[in-house]
Amino acid sequence: MTSHICTRAHHGRAPTLSLRPLCALLAALPFAALAQDAALQTITVKAPKAAVQPVGAAAADAEALQSGRASSSDTASLLRNLPGVSLFGAGGVSSLPSVHGLSDDRLRIQVDGMDLVSSCGNHMNPPLSYIDPTRVGSVRLFAGVTPVSVGGDSIGATIQVDSPAPEFAAPGQGRLLKGQAGTFYRSNGNGMGANLSATYATEQMSLRYDGSTAQSDNYKAARDFKAAGPAASNKPTQWLGGDEVGSSSYKTRNHSLAYALRSDEHLVEMRLGLQDIPYQNYPNQRMDMTGNDSHQFNLRYQGQYAWGQLQARAYHEKTRHSMNFGEDKQFWYGPAGNVPGMPMDTEGKTTGLQVKGDIALSTRDTLRVGAELQNYRLDDWWLPSGGGMAPNTFWNIREGQRDRADVYGEWEARWTPQWLSQIGLRSSHVRSNSGAVQGYNANYNMEANAFNARDRKRSDSNVDMTALARYTPSANASYEFGFAHKTRSPNLYERYTWSTGGMAMRMINLAGDGNGYVGNMDLKPETANTLSATADWHDATGEQWGVRFTPYLTYVNNYIDARRCSGSGAMSACTPANQTATTGFVYLQFANQDARLHGFDLSGFTDLGRTANWGQFALSGVVSYVHGTNRTTGDKLYGTMPLNARAALSQRLGAWTGTAELVMVTAKTRVSAVRNELPTAGYGLVNLRGSYEWKQVRLDFGIDNLFDRFYNHPQGGAYVGQGQTMAGTAVPWGVRVPGMGRSFNVGVTVKF
Repeated sequence: MTSHICTRAHHGRAPTLSLRPLCALLAALPFAALAQDAALQTITVKAPKAAVQPVGAAAADAEALQSGRASSSDTASLLRNLPGVSLFGAGGVSSLPSVHGLSDDRLRIQVDGMDLVSSCGNHMNPPLSYIDPTRVGSVRLFAGVTPVSVGGDSIGATIQVDSPAPEFAAPGQGRLLKGQAGTFYRSNGNGMGANLSATYATEQMSLRYDGSTAQSDNYKAARDFKAAGPAASNKPTQWLGGDEVGSSSYKTRNHSLAYALRSDEHLVEMRLGLQDIPYQNYPNQRMDMTGNDSHQFNLRYQGQYAWGQLQARAYHEKTRHSMNFGEDKQFWYGPAGNVPGMPMDTEGKTTGLQVKGDIALSTRDTLRVGAELQNYRLDDWWLPSGGGMAPNTFWNIREGQRDRADVYGEWEARWTPQWLSQIGLRSSHVRSNSGAVQGYNANYNMEANAFNARDRKRSDSNVDMTALARYTPSANASYEFGFAHKTRSPNLYERYTWSTGGMAMRMINLAGDGNGYVGNMDLKPETANTLSATADWHDATGEQWGVRFTPYLTYVNNYIDARRCSGSGAMSACTPANQTATTGFVYLQFANQDARLHGFDLSGFTDLGRTANWGQFALSGVVSYVHGTNRTTGDKLYGTMPLNARAALSQRLGAWTGTAELVMVTAKTRVSAVRNELPTAGYGLVNLRGSYEWKQVRLDFGIDNLFDRFYNHPQGGAYVGQGQTMAGTAVPWGVRVPGMGRSFNVGVTVKF
């Protein structure tokens, strides 16, 4: 079957001849594994045992993390198999996780314990973009009722992505010297990259380096979704085919150096990080990233004492981010075509401190207490380039400040072997402010002066509370249920962007919908009340079969949605026609409204058994559903996923692992009318993955979208990836960013 599939090369992709070695490899490896089966140790399909993870947590499988690295350089994609998770489309390494209908800043996303902040009016540099998939050691998700010890400044899930823990030499080993190098190739987009890690350690010291680079050209959809032609009117030689998704190329480089010392009960680790993204283009944003340089310092301490465990962390991150029009978007503007682009720059600085302790009060009771401080500074300015964008520098946000101070306490009690409870309380104080702003010229003076005349200081006192319980009546079942009250204060772009000029508003977009947005200084914090429960049925070992069902209901007061804007500035795009438009791109202002989200996740797996000739088979699947409604207006919430499911059949035979995956998504008909969101049709995709592992070499390969099915992902956004994107109506409305067509992927990892 495999060899038959591989003989079909899609027209316009890599030539069939170049795919034959890969196809032959796909066909031959299971039989090579069969021949070696007697000599190799049996690999057993295992699922996490019940009650191993903390209350409310789920973890990504190590095998899924490894195989996912071959198919994507986007770290967020490593979460796609977890129940309740979907991904908003963005740049090639910067998609945004959505959990139970909430995404972006509504989630707390930590990278190596750091709370990183996106410093961009389009959120092009979200937290997960700062760690390459090849450096990810573990992924943990708290999707339902999030404990206060891992929550804070969010109303949704918590995602924790960590690098591998430091390794030390075993007692008597003397020193440990190890490493690995890897490379990959993906046919769709001509994606390629490499990574290297090396560790030198003694029994008390560990030093590790990680480096990676990845790049890709534009990817192609399964068929034409637009007319072929020049990328822009003044770029006649930059030709884009009808199936080519403009502005989907990227190039990224990441480096990390970790140094750790330990004694019997204590560990200190210092991690330095460096990121350089020369470019990352965006098919659903009017601008492209033309540079993103980040420096990170992360120091942590962990100690074990007679009373429990103490952890402390101090970190600092600085980002210098630049945007302009990439190679697929028009660069020269003005009547004479002599205005060169629109340079946009941001500088963000994040400094954080965390201290937390786990105190064993008794064999029954554990008390977790902690304090957190975060200091964030942002400057966002647009240099003059000529025409109407001159003679001044446009200050979008100047001297932006957002400071947060939290304290929390959490009591966990194991009343009996069957009953566990957890109650927590967090107090948070968030202060934000912005300096005086200015526009390019006098046309912006009225709005700038009105903004500058106001008191821009804001202070929010927020309280989070959670109550959870777990009941384990037998070795075959466990039940979790709980309530959470959570709060999030607005980010600086939601509060302090100020101009209703059409061009300025089109530069502010956190949704990828092609519309323009303006901030609202009077926004209140979002407060969410969530009820959630999980029933987990499984065999006594937790390894043969399991089913988990999680329904949830969330009410959000002062949900930051959007309304059609009104304004009276000299260049305001907030016209009467904008108020009533049912087609085309529109202009909106962030606004507090009330929302309700409800849905469920259903997941399960089963061991199908083992045969001597074909190895072990297992079946797994996930079904997720969410429905979001704006209770104030009756509109639907933007970007929620329709009913969707994944099913995977896997085989393990000696050193061989193979998986066939079916992805199914129903039609999206519930859309946000205020944003003129587009519906999408339902679709189904088939993906194949395989790996073969020798003692020191691992080969990963796969075919994504096996049958080259055309589809529009419901969260892919509006296509504005080419043409005169600075202008409001020069880019066609009504075109979705299509999903990727068939891609052959291969990766090799060598350990030394």
